[in-house]
Amino acid sequence: MNVNPTLDSGLRVALVTGSTSGIGAAIARRLSHAGYAVILHSRSSEAAGRAMAAGMKQAVYIQADLALEADRVRLVSEAIASWGQLDVLVNNAGISRVIPHGDLASATSAVWRELHEVNVLAPFHLVALAESALREAARSRRAGSVVNISSHAGVRPKGASIPYAASKAALNHVTRLLALSLGPDIRVNAVAPGLVDTPLTAEWHGAQALWREQSPMRRAASPDDIADAVAMLVASDYLTGEVLLSDGGLNLT
Repeated sequence: MNVNPTLDSGLRVALVTGSTSGIGAAIARRLSHAGYAVILHSRSSEAAGRAMAAGMKQAVYIQADLALEADRVRLVSEAIASWGQLDVLVNNAGISRVIPHGDLASATSAVWRELHEVNVLAPFHLVALAESALREAARSRRAGSVVNISSHAGVRPKGASIPYAASKAALNHVTRLLALSLGPDIRVNAVAPGLVDTPLTAEWHGAQALWREQSPMRRAASPDDIADAVAMLVASDYLTGEVLLSDGGLNLT
């Protein structure tokens, strides 16, 4: 991690978890283009993270496994130390397991614990660890901002598995509870994407057909579509406690 010593007094700093590919990378680039210094993060793609940071105007990369409490503490500590402040936290990192909803036996306690550790506990604890820095942002610049990346599976009875959908539903409620508890110094919102075009979802032919044929927008989201929604919530000085369903209107059908 290289600390940038030339911090502009007007600069704001954002930590984006799970940001070396897909939605997270699009969010990080969008915030960088908006003038933020960005802390990139991933669990394992360290080389990709360092290369991505090197190609951005003001960015550093930190590796951490968000399933581990010690790594969560280290991530926030090093993120704040990078520029001495933190204005925005985007909890994008998450994991999933594909289990048919009717296959109850395969949704073991181990699966439930694994998904909740990363998808619910980690975002909550990262906010708790970053709270002081985000409140300091409100005192000296503008309200701190947290954006959690959820899923339409947390709103509708859909998703790769019941444990996954339940973890995202829990994250949506945590978002609202934190918004109520932390305002006005810290705003907390969520974006809940439906299908997003990534290399992983390219083979999800059924889902791709569903979005093309039934959603009003007739397509899945791009990572940039979700990044734009995140940037809008970050830019707001008023919105808090919102879960922005970003599925091209499929929820209307």
